[in-house]
Amino acid sequence: DKLGTLLHEVVGHASGIINEGVGQPKETMKEYASTLEEGRADLVALYFIMTNKPIELGLLESIEGGEAEYDSYIRNGLMLQLRRIEPGENIEEAHMQNRQMVSAWAYEKGLKDNVIEKKIKTDSLGIEKTFFVVNDYEKLQNLFGQLLREIQRIKSEGDYKAGKALVENYGVKVDTSLHKEVLERCKQFNS
Repeated sequence: DKLGTLLHEVVGHASGIINEGVGQPKETMKEYASTLEEGRADLVALYFIMTNKPIELGLLESIEGGEAEYDSYIRNGLMLQLRRIEPGENIEEAHMQNRQMVSAWAYEKGLKDNVIEKKIKTDSLGIEKTFFVVNDYEKLQNLFGQLLREIQRIKSEGDYKAGKALVENYGVKVDTSLHKEVLERCKQFNS
């Protein structure tokens, strides 16, 4: 988790170039600039945490550290962060929009290959619980790379229409039944 955050902050936010003659993202992407920037920084971290470089540098013991980060990111982006949203509300905060956008986009694009699987299990009390399981880390890394390339293109070219579509289609709306489940499952925690 700490390595993911460091890659996000140090490498992710420090990378990327805007095409000559294109305004800064705060001008071209307007209200979507922060979400797209946070998404790009997360995707840089997510992509590179699953390479051998962090292991070579002694930052990770094995690729399993990267896999754990993928599991955590998808779980948070698709479910856990919903505990911070009031029922009936959309996601408004840029970091939260970004995490859902990245996770939901990767889930959708990986459906045909079952990259991320949505599982529903029934517990001993007969209550159904939803889980998201990463089945193919290599394919998920590839999907993260594809989305990173697209977000960088959007920002570099100042493609407001594509940026808006990406954020609005994947990062804003809350799945109400999943949200209800998350809130119910989190009731037992008082923090």
